Formats: sequence, structure tokens, C-alpha cells
Amino acid sequence: MPTYKRFIQHVILNYIIGSFIAVLLVGMIFVFSTLNVAHYEILGLVKIIAFSSVIMIACETIVFRMHLRPVHRFFYGNQETLKDVEAVYIRVHHLPNLSVLRIVGPHLLGFSIPAAVIALWMIHTGQLTFPLYYVGIACIGACLVASMHALVEFFLTMRAIKPLLEEIRDRTYQQYGLNLSLRGRVLLSLRHKFQLSATLIGAFPLFLFCLATQIRLERLEATDSSSYWAWAGTILIFGVAFAYLGGRLLTREIEQPIHHLLEKMNAVREGRLNSNASDLYSDEFAELVEGFNMMIEGLKEREEKNGQLLDSYFATLAAALDARDAYTAGHSLRVAEYSVLIGRKGGLNETDLDLLRKTALLHDIGKIGVADAVLLKDGKLTDEEFDQIKMHPVMGESILRQVEPAYAMAPYLPGVRSHHERYDGKGYPDQLAGEDIPLFGRIIAVADAYDAMTSDRPYRQGMKEEKAVMILEEGKGTQWDPYFAELFVKEWRRNKGITS
Repeated sequence: MPTYKRFIQHVILNYIIGSFIAVLLVGMIFVFSTLNVAHYEILGLVKIIAFSSVIMIACETIVFRMHLRPVHRFFYGNQETLKDVEAVYIRVHHLPNLSVLRIVGPHLLGFSIPAAVIALWMIHTGQLTFPLYYVGIACIGACLVASMHALVEFFLTMRAIKPLLEEIRDRTYQQYGLNLSLRGRVLLSLRHKFQLSATLIGAFPLFLFCLATQIRLERLEATDSSSYWAWAGTILIFGVAFAYLGGRLLTREIEQPIHHLLEKMNAVREGRLNSNASDLYSDEFAELVEGFNMMIEGLKEREEKNGQLLDSYFATLAAALDARDAYTAGHSLRVAEYSVLIGRKGGLNETDLDLLRKTALLHDIGKIGVADAVLLKDGKLTDEEFDQIKMHPVMGESILRQVEPAYAMAPYLPGVRSHHERYDGKGYPDQLAGEDIPLFGRIIAVADAYDAMTSDRPYRQGMKEEKAVMILEEGKGTQWDPYFAELFVKEWRRNKGITS
């Protein structure tokens, strides 16, 4: 049987059960056990209930069809856009709330208004011998019964919509490749749900008992109305207050661990795995917290392994690149070390320092695409050969773009592409100038230049550190970022014990 048809059957069955319990069972017991009615009056009451029930069912059917119309179209019509499907998904989630509105709206009014009008007419014509204010009490009783019916209908509908939601999600995924979700949107808070439910559950028997007792005692002429309601009002106030307080305490007891877990989940989403959820609960939330903490530990372990694998991956790539040229072996590792030194002095946080180190390890990865005859040439490069060398930042970026997932490599691309840009705009490949050059590119440029100048090459010997530092000082503001070049020079001098 199709899911939608099963849903309709469940809703109708739930409604019949709820109506029988709330309207017929409770209502009839309230009327016939409380009132000492004559046999001819019973027939009149049955007629009132039957006629009003017909009107109630007619009104409620119209509203019910309106509530289900978009859902019906989804299963038996054509939903042309994803927006229509999302609207249906939201509507199904709203059905429990709409069931409450349906019960306290057309259900209650469709029954109580006709019943009250007919009852007043029958009392006026002498077909019933009740006092007129009994009709008002009956209307109050109808409101109580409808409220309890709405409560039952709400929770039964909450259960009935789950297969319907699963069917809509499956169809949407098959057609659009999208998993529908409320994305954390709260359509009805636990606070309102528990407080209203607990208050109604506690207050319903009290009100029903007080109303029934009032009528019963008056029929037996046991007491007068004023003294009775002075007593009953006090009981009702304390009873409702206690029910509301109990609902509030219960709500807070449930909300607190939920909010705590949501806070921890948001921390996990932001990448913070350092704190577990507090295990302070002795109910089912203890199991939930334990499972959450186990998940966190698993994520920590996996994150640590992934970090080790990624570090090894970067180091291996750098070592493979350096192995092509014995004269520059260790160049990438040294540039990474110098870059981190500059970045730390520049105030970068640990996350950015890690990204900077990995970017520096891969800054020359594009040289893999440069021919050995050019890369390993002993003598001076021709203009054409130098143009090939100048392409290695672009080639490096292109190589890293092939690594999946793409977002994992994205932080390293700007530094790899821009580490040969000059501060005065005369570098390559994009002729960027000043702070238009990405941050990592400006830092790596200083570290790369220093190591290149102090390393031995086939066609020259590495210059002394003092001379390389002097060149860095002279190139501040033209070839290199003056701030980061100055940081490196000052740190080098501090390590050498040079005061000026």
C-alpha cells in the first residue's frame, strides 16, 4: 500500500479513536453520569450530539483537506520545482501543529456552537429542563475535552508523519540528489510542548471534576454555587500552578542537556575537539553523552592520524623534489623552517603557522614539471630557459589543484603561486605588488631568497650569511616585504649576538 494512503488511514483511525475517547466516552460520561436526566431528555441530548457531530465532521473535513492539499499534490500530481518539494516537506512537519489548530478550531466550534444553540432552543421550548447556565458549563467542558483531544491528536500525528517524511526524502534524493533537512530549524520547541502538555494533563481532570461536581451537587441541592466555587477555585489554582511548575521543571531538565550537547556539537563543527560533553546525568542522557564522547575520541584519533599522514605526504613531496637536485637537497625543509620563524615573529597563530609550513614545503613543487636540462644546468640560463623556470609557481598551483578534495589544498595555493612576486610589482607570475601579494607568498619569498643565496650551486658557491642578510636589508620595500624582511634580519642578528 502506498505510503500516503497508509498515512491517511492512520490519521483517520487516530481521529476516530481520539474523538471516541475525548468526545463520546468522556463527554457522555460527564453528561449522563453527572446529570439526573429523564428518559425523554436523553433522547434530546443524543439528537443534539448527533446533529452537532455531523456539522463538526463536515467543517473539519474541509479544513483537513486544505491542510493536506499540497501533500496530496506531491504524491498524486506534479511538483515541478525543488522549492515546491521543500514546501511540502515543511508542511508535513507542520501537520501535528495543524492537527491541534483543527481540533480547537472547526472541531470544537463546529460541535459546540450548534450544540449550544440547539440546547438553548430546547430549554426555551421545554424539551429540556436544565438551567440556562448549564449550557455555558457544557461549553467550558467542551473546550476541556477538545484540548485533551488535541493533545492526543498531536502526538499520534507526530508518529504518523515519520514514514511520510522518509518517503518524501527518498523521492527528493532520487530526483534531485538532495537530502532534505530542516537544518536545525525548530518548528515547535520542547519548552512549549512539555509545558502545555503537562499543564493540560494536570489541569484537565481538575476542571472536569469541578464542573461535574458543581452540577451534581446542585442537582442534589447539597450546596450553593458561591461557596462551592470559592473552594473549587482554590483547588483549581493550586492544581494548575502545580501542573505548570511540573511541566517547567521537566522542560528545563530536558533542555539543559540538549543545549549542552548542541554547544559541544557546534564546537566539533568548528574543528574544536578538545573538550568532551559533561557526564553529569543519571538518566538516558548519560548514554547519549557517553556515545557523544566516544565519537569525539574517535574523531580525535582519526584527526591525529590524518594529520600525521598529511605531514608525511607534504614531507615526502618536498623530499622527492629536493632529490632531483643534490645541490639543493633540504631546500624546502629549510625554507619551511625559516618561514615559520618569520610567521611566529609576525604574530601568526598556530593554525596559520601550520598552513604556512606546509605551503613552504611545497612552494617549489612546480619544478617537477621543469626539464632536467634546464633545472640542473651548470651554467647561466638563457632567456627561454629562465622563462621555463618562471613557470614553476603556476605549474605548482596547477599540480596541487589536482589533489582531492580540492578544499583541502585551497589554503596552500596562493603562497605556492606567489612566492616569486616582488614587493615593487616586478616579480612573477602575476606582477602583484605590496600587500596585494598573498601573506604566505610574502613570507616565503624572504625565506626562499635567504636559503637560495646561502646554498651551494654547481655554478657558484653559496655566499656568506652576513652578505645574504645585507642583501635582504637592501631589498626591503623593493624585492621583499619590508616588515617580514626586517623580522628575519632582526632574528638572525639576535641569534648571532649582533646588537645593531
